[in-house]
Amino acid sequence: MRIAQIAPLAETVPPKLYGGTERVVSWLVHELARRGHAITVFASAGSEVPCTLVPLPGPLRQAGLRDHTASLLAMLEQVRRRTDEFDVLHFHIDLLQFPMFQQHAHKCLTTLHGRLDLPDFHPIFRTFPEMPLVSISNAQRGDMPAGANWVGTVYHGLPETLYPFNPRPGSYLAFLGRIAPEKRPDRAIEIAKRAGLPLKIAAKVDSVDAAYFTHEIKPLLNHPLIEFVGEIDDRRKAEFLGNALALLFPIDWPEPFGLVMIEAMCTGTPVIAWRKGSVPEVVDNGVTGYIVDSIDEALLAAEQVRHLSRAAVRWRFLERFSASRMAYDYIEVYEALLARSASDGATKASHHLVANQRRRSAEAAIAPD
Repeated sequence: MRIAQIAPLAETVPPKLYGGTERVVSWLVHELARRGHAITVFASAGSEVPCTLVPLPGPLRQAGLRDHTASLLAMLEQVRRRTDEFDVLHFHIDLLQFPMFQQHAHKCLTTLHGRLDLPDFHPIFRTFPEMPLVSISNAQRGDMPAGANWVGTVYHGLPETLYPFNPRPGSYLAFLGRIAPEKRPDRAIEIAKRAGLPLKIAAKVDSVDAAYFTHEIKPLLNHPLIEFVGEIDDRRKAEFLGNALALLFPIDWPEPFGLVMIEAMCTGTPVIAWRKGSVPEVVDNGVTGYIVDSIDEALLAAEQVRHLSRAAVRWRFLERFSASRMAYDYIEVYEALLARSASDGATKASHHLVANQRRRSAEAAIAPD
């Protein structure tokens, strides 16, 4: 298949540091190319992909641009001009493409990577119900309006060799991601202090969360058990996650997926996560970690987690969350999309043929002898 992958422009593909969607696009592209598909990636300049790259201005986050709309629309116009070159157009930029590509909906696919529980975005799904959508968890769909054109749920996956398996648990708890109110690093700090366990926090601080970090989190860091590491890359992430006793994922929002959970599982490190959003779909309770509803439950889980088999955590990751499995699932969606398009085309052609036959029969009936 000839497949275009349209990525966000906030970061390169893959990102140098933080950037979940761009990282997933990179893993997907590598797997699709390895399977022999002709892939073209529309992404920020500086991206490194094993296929054709259409470089666009970016990465926009490093350039300090907060509103990416203009840059994304310029990219979409390039994609629109080349629509006929591709069998599938796979978008990873949420909503902006809907008006521009509604006439090409039969070959378009949009993976929605963000939260969908906010009603602000719902009018566009009602306006363009023909646009095929993929969710990254079933929970993500929960508050969407009726009639959204879901064609599948595809869980994220990452390369099996990205992070090495570590069979021996370390002695510290890990928090990885963003410093933000909905990620609840304050919960992680409280758990560590009450459990008497060291906590290492590897996280970025976006400008929008700078005040929250300064006023709410920074004062909590002045404790001998708490270490703030800052933002880290994939190389450091392997050691950071692999040497942890457990990953704390104390979220307070409907997380669409939670990539860091499967990154930890890849190393064999179990997860202690709040029962929100996708968590019950990603964590196998009592196998790859524990799902909790309170600080007290998290403290109990921190005691029990060292008894989990890290080999079982790794094995379950290989079964459910590899990049190979993700690519296979997407290929099935692509093929179903194209098959439906061919079927719809055949049906329209058949209707057109029947209409022409009826018209010719009617004309023959009234023609003079």
